[in-house]
Amino acid sequence: MAAGSCLLLLLLPWLVTASHSPPGCKIRITSKGLDLVKQEGLRFVEQELQNITISDLHGKEGQFHYNISQVKVTDLQLASSDLNFQPQQHLVFNIDNASISLRFRRQLLYWFFYDIGSINASADGVHIHTVLRLAKDEAGRPKISNITCNASIARMHAVFSGTLRKVYEFLSTFIVTGMRYLLSQQICPSLEHASLVLLNSLLDTVPVRNYVDEHIGIDYSLLRDPSISADTLDLDFKGMFFPRVREDQELENHAVEPVIKETERMVYVAFSEYFFDSAMLAYFQAGVLNIELQGEKVPKDLEVLLRATFFGTIFMLSPSVDAPLQLVLQVSAPPRCIIKPSGTSVSVSAFLNISLVPPDRPPVQLSSMAMETKLSAKVFLQGKALRVQLDLRRFRIYSKQSALESLALFSLQAPLKTLLQLTIMPIINERTKKGVQIPLPEGMDFTREVVTNHAGFLTVGADLHFSKGLREVIEKYRPVPTAAAYPSSQPAEPSLDPGSL
Repeated sequence: MAAGSCLLLLLLPWLVTASHSPPGCKIRITSKGLDLVKQEGLRFVEQELQNITISDLHGKEGQFHYNISQVKVTDLQLASSDLNFQPQQHLVFNIDNASISLRFRRQLLYWFFYDIGSINASADGVHIHTVLRLAKDEAGRPKISNITCNASIARMHAVFSGTLRKVYEFLSTFIVTGMRYLLSQQICPSLEHASLVLLNSLLDTVPVRNYVDEHIGIDYSLLRDPSISADTLDLDFKGMFFPRVREDQELENHAVEPVIKETERMVYVAFSEYFFDSAMLAYFQAGVLNIELQGEKVPKDLEVLLRATFFGTIFMLSPSVDAPLQLVLQVSAPPRCIIKPSGTSVSVSAFLNISLVPPDRPPVQLSSMAMETKLSAKVFLQGKALRVQLDLRRFRIYSKQSALESLALFSLQAPLKTLLQLTIMPIINERTKKGVQIPLPEGMDFTREVVTNHAGFLTVGADLHFSKGLREVIEKYRPVPTAAAYPSSQPAEPSLDPGSL
């Protein structure tokens, strides 16, 4: 028993480390970002509360029979509101001292007197306290998993007019008390539906597992539930690319975990070396990191140099052989990304085969040389797309066959580097031009982006911008209405027959 306990204690640190897989992509929303979300969310809440449906109210007091129907919210004043982080997984939304104006239809029967018309009412001192719990759903998206809500109305009064105004004033206690109760009972269900159904339909637009192009895709699933402190909301995404030919592939993350300390901007997005390495591995496994140039596609200056006399001397071939040249450049191992405070670079190992391809004859290989290159990478964020611009910095070639050939190839380094810069790099940058989308909901974009390099990861600080309103996106993805979720907003027309009262 003691031996088993000791073994468990020894394995515990390893188990804890294994359970906490570092993210390849991390997003932090700060209090400044939450303030912007609050402004847009407040407009959405106003619209939802204005669509509250309140049941008819009817009753009898002695010889008075009354019926209140067709209750509608005509105005909403949310004087004070706050949206705050609450550790560990909650957002708290408070509305204080709000007022709600109502208009409804009245019907009154007193002995033989019958009166119909409308009444204006106002609910003041409205207080709403809502707590939203954020979690990771089965697909790996952030979701509102639960909501607790409390609503109260401090006072409510109604303005009566007409021939039976004195009678209504006598009955106002019954009518206003009933309306106050019905209204307070409808606020929280409306907000619960807005959160658990409508806002979650917005969160459904966060990309989780999408194709980037015809070769690779990306997995943005959350690794764990969102983490909330007093000032920040952190989302840890897997951030792993995969080849479409092997979509079930899992790549273990051994990179440095991104650490975000800044809080000055609305949002920060961090990417580790794992994020970029998995992209290059996916392209490598998809078999697209190779380029073939033949005939007229080979730059003329390079072709003249390759046909120069020293080629014939070394390889014992006649330079006058009239056959097209063929250059096959193929990456020999997955490229590696290195992120330092001084900048981001990509190391690439490849080999270049140079051959003659006479018509109707097998290719004649002239040389097979190894290449080692280092590319500088400029990472930037535009809108909601992360893009990379690559530039060739270092370049070295050597023969895999002999030191003598490596010496002869020395003169080819400059023209081959030019070939890469003018011919190969534009092709690579064209592939990275589209970029990859950052996991934000539809309608939200980044502005004023600033990239900062660290040891093993980089961060992008930015402000948020709503290119589309919450209502616009929600209406686009609104779930199919059901009877339970959408009670009728058109109450039945009350009878004008006094007997029905």
